Amino acid sequence: QLQLVESGGGLVQPGGSLRLSCAASGFTLDSYAIGWFRQALGKEREGVSCISSNGDSTRYADSVKGRFTISRDNAKNTVYLQMNSLKPEDSGIYYCARGPRSDRDVCPPPHLMKVLGSWSQGTQVIVSS
Repeated sequence: QLQLVESGGGLVQPGGSLRLSCAASGFTLDSYAIGWFRQALGKEREGVSCISSNGDSTRYADSVKGRFTISRDNAKNTVYLQMNSLKPEDSGIYYCARGPRSDRDVCPPPHLMKVLGSWSQGTQVIVSS
C-alpha cells in the first residue's frame, strides 16, 4: 500500500521553528517530486514547497520563501520541511504528496503543483503565543 505519513507538527510560539517529516511506505520516494501543502481553517489547501526527485530543484511559495527549507533523504525515504521564523498565518494542517512524472525533475511553482493519489492525514501546526 502506497502511503505517505506526515509528522513533526505541534504548537509553537511566533518566531519559533518546527521540522516536518514526510515518510513513505510501500514505495520509494526517489522516483517522485514531493510537495508540501497546507490548509488553514476555512481556507483552501495551498502549495507551500516542492522538491524534485533528486533534490536539485526546489520551489517555494512567496509567503514562506526565506523561512522554510525543503530537503530530502532518499536513503531514509523521507522528505523534510524545516520551518523557521514561524508566523500565526503559517498555522494549518500540513500535507505532503507525490507529484506526477512530468514534475519529477523540475518543480513547478507551488500553486501549480499537481498530486498523485489521495491526501493523507497531515500534521497540524499551530503558531500562537
